[in-house]
Amino acid sequence: MRSLWRTVDRDTVRVSLLICLSVAIVGVSYGVTAGSAGFSLWQLVALAVLVLGASSEFLFIGIIAAGGTAVAAVVAGLLINSRNFAYGLAAGSFLGGGRHRDSGWCRDSGWRRDSGWRKLVGAHLVNDESVAVAMAQGSVKQKRAAFWFCGIGIAVSWPIGALLGGLLGSVVQDPAALGLDAAFPVVILALVLPALREKVTLLAAVIGAVVAVATSPFLPSGIAPLVALLSIAVTIPFREKVR
Repeated sequence: MRSLWRTVDRDTVRVSLLICLSVAIVGVSYGVTAGSAGFSLWQLVALAVLVLGASSEFLFIGIIAAGGTAVAAVVAGLLINSRNFAYGLAAGSFLGGGRHRDSGWCRDSGWRRDSGWRKLVGAHLVNDESVAVAMAQGSVKQKRAAFWFCGIGIAVSWPIGALLGGLLGSVVQDPAALGLDAAFPVVILALVLPALREKVTLLAAVIGAVVAVATSPFLPSGIAPLVALLSIAVTIPFREKVR
């Protein structure tokens, strides 16, 4: 375990802490919103711990608050979180049980690749931020360390923010007035900007943005970004030429 934390460099620590801070801030907004929608403190904290997905949780409480059924809210939340399938595939490249060239990582750290419970915990920690931070690293060892560091940080900061928001719900009725939701996309944008220096990645981002903006008026909330993932397929031929 000590080897795991020593593998995380200062830049990764700084980025991860910044992400965790923004996640906690948005968590406060979620807690206030959920409390205003009639959710009890234990309910909104339980959702934050068990679901660990901001978009799906906001959508879930929104549907319930609007008078929708629990089944509709759950299905909508699952649909939004289906994007994690792509992130899970990416995470599988460094969290899977297969053998990697960087095999010394397992011997040095004492971690076993085939540990079932670690895979389950890792799957729960898969999200936009943890995978993005991990994929920005060089070696498999660094990716695994960055993923666990950022993922665990998010798993802690999100429920804490939700708890604080739930406690503040009786004081602040309108979370939008605080502008808390702006913190999260700003941090994500800062995280992906370095990757846009690569022309193919920039092309994929531009195509994805155009697709998302063009389809959002006609698709349910949260589906447009999933459709935008098709931009990855469009840029595959260009990536092959680069290789």
